[in-house]
Amino acid sequence: MSSAALAQELRAIGLAQGLEDVGVCSVEVFADTRAALHERKADGLHADMQFTYRNPDRATAPADLLPGARSLVVGALSYRRAQSSPPEAEAGVARIGEYVWEPYYEQLRNALRAVAEHLTAAGYRTRILIDDNALVDRAAAYRAGIGWYGKNSNILIPGKGSRFVLGSVVTDAIIEPATELVADACGPCRRCIENCPTDAIVSDGTVDSNRCLAWLVQAKGDFPLEFRKALGDRIYGCDDCQSTCPPNLLHDRAEPPPATTGDVWVALQELLTLDDAALLERFGVWYIPGREPRYLRRNALVVLGNVGDSASSEVRALVERYVASEDPIEKSHAEWAAEQLGYLDLLRAGDGP
Repeated sequence: MSSAALAQELRAIGLAQGLEDVGVCSVEVFADTRAALHERKADGLHADMQFTYRNPDRATAPADLLPGARSLVVGALSYRRAQSSPPEAEAGVARIGEYVWEPYYEQLRNALRAVAEHLTAAGYRTRILIDDNALVDRAAAYRAGIGWYGKNSNILIPGKGSRFVLGSVVTDAIIEPATELVADACGPCRRCIENCPTDAIVSDGTVDSNRCLAWLVQAKGDFPLEFRKALGDRIYGCDDCQSTCPPNLLHDRAEPPPATTGDVWVALQELLTLDDAALLERFGVWYIPGREPRYLRRNALVVLGNVGDSASSEVRALVERYVASEDPIEKSHAEWAAEQLGYLDLLRAGDGP
């Protein structure tokens, strides 16, 4: 079979498994991406984020991922879903980021496994990489001709927008790669930049993680004071740069997204009354710093301070419970919530958020 025919066959398999797009690229070093990662890390824009920043040279050298690697087969799985209405809950609810409403990475892995199994049956070696710090998946998707880099640094697929999770199969098979890159179609549009709640997109394609809510909810330590109000009702993730993006809006208008079957909202009362083990069991699929439930509670207390009804006895009871916490992070964020909600009597003399 020719390399071009193999590429078409693998694409057909991926699409049949539910992928939105499939492309192929070479395993040469992603030189531009490597340089950008080093530069942004030197400038402190990574905010101690590890992932591909941990070792930029490793994450941009796909040829090192598998002995004899020759090609990357890159797949994009859509997570475009309609958001459900928030449920009624006395203490209020928090919003979950779109990309974790359903087990999209599991669906992506299953689809790429079918691609890998086809290659393995033909005698080739494979390795699947999904949400893996060994590979910058956006660089692979761009080189594979799947989409272009948006100003918010996400990959956008022509006519379909940016709501995708990405993954790759690295293989020693020689497969015909994409011959053309997708041209930048953002043009002069700056909606993602203008609508970022913390001004985290500091230049086209560059995000300052020190200001990005999607990272801050996953970071250790205190949630920065200057961004607590901006967090609003978000408990995990932030979708603003995508929900205001014209290609996403146009796609939704032309083809309304299907309803989600997963969780979109979480009741603050539920989250703030579960013990550590129950919290990890309920929300363990999220990235939680050090697997420490205190950080979920930290986020929830900030949200409670933003959206809680100060007249609610349930809200007051939750804040009072955590003002008395022996955990300094839980306590300090509860004190901040108490101040926001006007429960000044719960703050001890001389103490504050």
